[in-house]
Order: sequence, then structure tokens, then C-alpha cells
Amino acid sequence: MSDAEEGMFGKFLDEIDPAVFLFGAVITLGVIAAFFVSPTAVENGISALNDQMLGMFNWALLSIVFVIVVFLLFLIVGPWGSIKLGDESPEYSFLSFFAMLYSAGFAAGVVFWGPTEALFYYDSVPPLFGGVEGGSAEAMTVAIQQTLFHWALPQLAVFTIMGIAIGYFAYNYENVPLRVSSALTPILGADNLDGPAAKVIDILAVFATIGGVATSLGFIGSQFITGLDYQWGIEMGNLGILLVVTVMTLLFTTTMVLGVDKGIRRLSNFNMILFVVLMVATFVVGPTLFLILLGTQAIGGMMTDFVSMSLYTGAGLFGSGNPDATGWMNAWTVFYWAWALSWSPFAGLFIARISKGRTVREVAFTGIVATSAATIPWFTIVGGTAVWSQHNGIADFGAVMAGDMGAEVSGFILFETFPLGSVFMLAFMVLVTTFFVTSADSSTLAVSMMTTGGKARPSTFNRIFWGVVLGMTAAILMILGGTGSANTLQQAAIITGTPFAFVCFLAMLSLIRDFGETSGKVLLQDETVLYGPGRETESESPSGPGPGGPMEADDD
Repeated sequence: MSDAEEGMFGKFLDEIDPAVFLFGAVITLGVIAAFFVSPTAVENGISALNDQMLGMFNWALLSIVFVIVVFLLFLIVGPWGSIKLGDESPEYSFLSFFAMLYSAGFAAGVVFWGPTEALFYYDSVPPLFGGVEGGSAEAMTVAIQQTLFHWALPQLAVFTIMGIAIGYFAYNYENVPLRVSSALTPILGADNLDGPAAKVIDILAVFATIGGVATSLGFIGSQFITGLDYQWGIEMGNLGILLVVTVMTLLFTTTMVLGVDKGIRRLSNFNMILFVVLMVATFVVGPTLFLILLGTQAIGGMMTDFVSMSLYTGAGLFGSGNPDATGWMNAWTVFYWAWALSWSPFAGLFIARISKGRTVREVAFTGIVATSAATIPWFTIVGGTAVWSQHNGIADFGAVMAGDMGAEVSGFILFETFPLGSVFMLAFMVLVTTFFVTSADSSTLAVSMMTTGGKARPSTFNRIFWGVVLGMTAAILMILGGTGSANTLQQAAIITGTPFAFVCFLAMLSLIRDFGETSGKVLLQDETVLYGPGRETESESPSGPGPGGPMEADDD
């Protein structure tokens, strides 16, 4: 080993948090090793854990995410929004900040589900809208409304709450590191951030991040491989999946090693430009006026039905509940919330990393409003065009809706009907690849930060290690998903994301507690007594002026 290699490896050993790194690495590498020993056992284990999580905590995910959305909206308009994360000026321009937040957050899922999700709701209307007939004109609006609900405020909210909580406590308090457990500083205590409870949260964050991000990389990687097969007839087996993921891993590892400024920022800016170009081109080529009318009505419906859609459970398997409705809710809404929650440790840490110097209001606004403003047009235009094409017989997505073909093929079916369809499909595959890379390198940076106790610039060796682990995990989930379990990716996200619903909730309570103590309470005054006797007076009988007290005499 050369001196340079010894120096790099020595830096890696010096910087890691042994407990967090070893537990996170052992658990993840153990799952990878178990896959090579018995793929069926891994698949069955994932399925069993998924069923347990859904049975016990689906209601909790719906309730917690809804409350977090309400709290973030309050931060945007309320007095606490002016609180600043640190004392310095922002490191990046607002547009670069937005592009990185969006690209590193959930854009990979946006690209994957954009042409597909509304088709499922058009064919089989969500149970909350049971009076609408599937495949009808009315179902088109409901389909886009449900899609917008899933991809606008709620998913973005859990990233944002973690980003604000981690950034606020790390930048506004002394000796608080930039790591996930720091979001709970008032609850854990600033002196206990190296204690057992904090370690457990950081280990859970590593595991959740790997599961959630590998799920996303699995989705987007399968979309890329499907495009190769659909457009050029290049068929990939398991070895091909490993090869493609390896190449993509090399790409995102390269940009990750370049760092946030040279790598992630530049690629994120390119992503957003290509994203907007493809969306605008689809809007022009597609049914333009129809999309305007469809989007207007769907947005109105989402705003009107937001509370009902947020808390709909189908009443489960109990009493007179509808088990089919609950099954639908688990398969869609709960899955999306769990997927977002599994991303929340990494996305929150990354958001905190790039948000120094910004106000709470600015981060909250960018996290749930500005990003929604980019997401809503994408799903309206791309998803709306797909539904319109199916409804009018221009494209045939029947095999996708029936489950005979994977959801990842929808984008290629759609763009094939366009003039210069090959150009659209090529641009779509480039967008898939670049979003894969930005999602992977920002998440790898976050995991590296988690396992080094909060270092903003972990060593190259550390980042490469976790990049390889993420790539391997994504490949395994893709292979499992192709061997008969189409839900493996979704199940992995639910298993790793569900525990973090409670961490996000505690992070929100931590902010409320600290903001109330340092920046003034907004609901109850400081002297409010919640229970027990109130403040005693000097005498039982009132002595001051006012109702029940003695009147001042008029000396005149």
C-alpha cells in the first residue's frame, strides 16, 4: 500500500464513528450476503416484515405526515419563519439551492412515476372516489388529482422537517454535530448526542437511507434497462443488471468525489434544465389546451379534498371497514409516505448541509412549495398526456395497467407516439440516468456524513465504500423484483421508512419546543396553567378595579 493509500485509509479510520459505521455496514452487508446464499429467504423476510409494518403503523404514517404538512405551512406564514439557520450568508444561489434540493430529494421517483401513476387511477379509481367509473372522462381528472396529492406537499414535507431540524440545531447551537440525531437535541439533551439513544437513531438513519435510496435506484435503474430493451432490443439478465448498476455507481461515485460544488451542484442544474425542456416539449406536442383545463380542475380538487385524502384509511379490517380500500391505501399512499420517510434521514441531512444561512421560512417554502410548483406541472403534463392518449386510443397502456408489463415501460410507450419519438426517448433516458446519479451521490454523501459523526466532508474512501454498498443493494432489489415479487422495492421502502415517521414527529416537537422557548410562544402565553390550580392571589377577595372588585369612589 502506497503512502497516499495509507494516508487515505488512515483518514477513513480516524473519522468514522465506530458504532454507527459498524452496525450500519454489518446489517447492510449481511442482507447482501444473505441474498447470495438464499434469495428466496431474503424475499420472504422482506414480505413478512412489510406485512407487520402495514398492519400496525399505516394509520400513524398518515397522521404524522399530515401534521407535519400543517406545521410547515405554519412556518411559512407564521412568526417562527424568520429564524435563521446559522449566522452566515447562504453558500449557494437560490436557483442552485432549489435544483440540488429537488434533484437530491425525490426527483428520481418523479421521473419514474410521471408517465405511469395516473394510468392506474384512471383504470381503477381510488376508493375515496368510488362513485366515479374507471376509464371514464371523469376518471381522468380524479387520476391526476390523486397523483398530484401523492407527489406535492406530503412527500416533500418529511424531507423538509428533517432538514430544518438538523440544520437549526447544528448551526445555532455549539458543539452540535451535523447528523440525524441532532434533530432531537432538545429531547435527547445536547450533552447526550453521543449517548446510546442518539447512536440508535443514527444507525437507524443509515439503514433507512440505504433501504430507501436503493429502492429509488432500483426503480430508476429498471426504467433505464427497460428502455434499452424497448427501444433497441438489448435484453438484460441478472448479470446485465449488475453491469448497468456498476456503471451508474461509477458515475455517481465520480461526481460524489468531486464534491457538492463541482459535482452535485452542476449536475443538478443540468438535470433541472433537461427536466423543464422535456416537460415543455411534451406540453407543446401533447393536448395543450386539455392539459391546462385538466390541471386547473385537478389542482382545485386536490386542495378541496386534501384533508380527506390525507387521512383516508378505509377503516381497515375491523368492524364495517373496507379491506379492499385499506389494501389500496397501503399499496399507494402509505407506500409513498414510507418511501419518503426512508429518504428523510439522508434528504434532511443533505438539505441541512446546503441550507446554512437561510431562514426557516425560506427552507420550508423551497421544500414544499417551490418543489411542488415543479412537480405539479410534470405530473399534469406527462401523466395527463398518457391518460389522454389511453382514453382516446392514441397509445395502448393496457398491458401496464393489467400488470402484464412493468410500470417502467410507460414513458417509452408514450414518447413513441410523439413526432421525433426517438429523440424524446433518448432525452428521457438521459434524464433517468442523471437523476439516478444525483440521487445516489447526494445520498452516499449523507450516509458518509452519518457514519463519521457529522463531518461535512467525509474522506474519499468512506464515500466510495458506501457508494458500492448502495449500488449492490439497488441491484439486489432489482433482481428480486424481477423474480416474481413485483412489490419487493415497495416493501423494502416501507420496512425502512416506517420507524422514521416517529423520528420526524419528534423532530417537529423538538423545533416547537425550542422555537417556543427562544422566539416566543404563538398559542399559549408563558403563564398558562394546563392543569391544577392557577397562580394564587394575595387575598381571596378581589381588591382591584374591574368586575367583582371595589369601585373607586368619586371624590367629587
